[in-house]
Amino acid sequence: MTSPSNRGAPVSTEPRINDRIRVPEVRLVGPNGEQVGIVRIEDALRLAQEADLDLVEVAAQARPPVCKLMDYGKFKYETAQKARESRRNQQLTVIKEQKLRPKIDPHDYQTKKGHVARFLSHGNKVKVTIMFRGREQSRPELGYRLLQKLAEDVAELGFVESNPKQDGRNMIMVLAPHKNIKPRVVKQDDDAPEADDTASEEA
Repeated sequence: MTSPSNRGAPVSTEPRINDRIRVPEVRLVGPNGEQVGIVRIEDALRLAQEADLDLVEVAAQARPPVCKLMDYGKFKYETAQKARESRRNQQLTVIKEQKLRPKIDPHDYQTKKGHVARFLSHGNKVKVTIMFRGREQSRPELGYRLLQKLAEDVAELGFVESNPKQDGRNMIMVLAPHKNIKPRVVKQDDDAPEADDTASEEA
């Protein structure tokens, strides 16, 4: 049974338990969910002590407050376990980046498109960046058309989440995978080709 000697503890979002419940009477629920009824707080605490359980306030806004007899330590442990399991099952979205030049040759384009398709198939978002240099900056339509073509070529795997927009000397578009594509763990060396490609583009 949880010790009732927690007076003076800092304010928290945890429910009040045992002698921290300061009301004259409560609506009591038994350990198996059975309705006991409205009882004096002294009687509720006595029942909790006799059953070697805690009196836990589960609906503080009710009048009178609803309290339940339970093993609060076990309840907290099980709640924490469920929260951890929920976090493990959450789909973590990773944003990958792929850089292209507006006058990319067909072979390089196919390679880059392959990387984008792979990232999307793994359930990751892809930030596609067109890098303009020199006079290319006066031809933003080249980058726009290239991004449109890429989006169309990978449409089976993803969609345009953020339309192409100019950002200084770059143009950026974000692709997101379709909802039926689930994220999966990608090995570290899977990203090696992207690093090599980016380096060759920036050289």
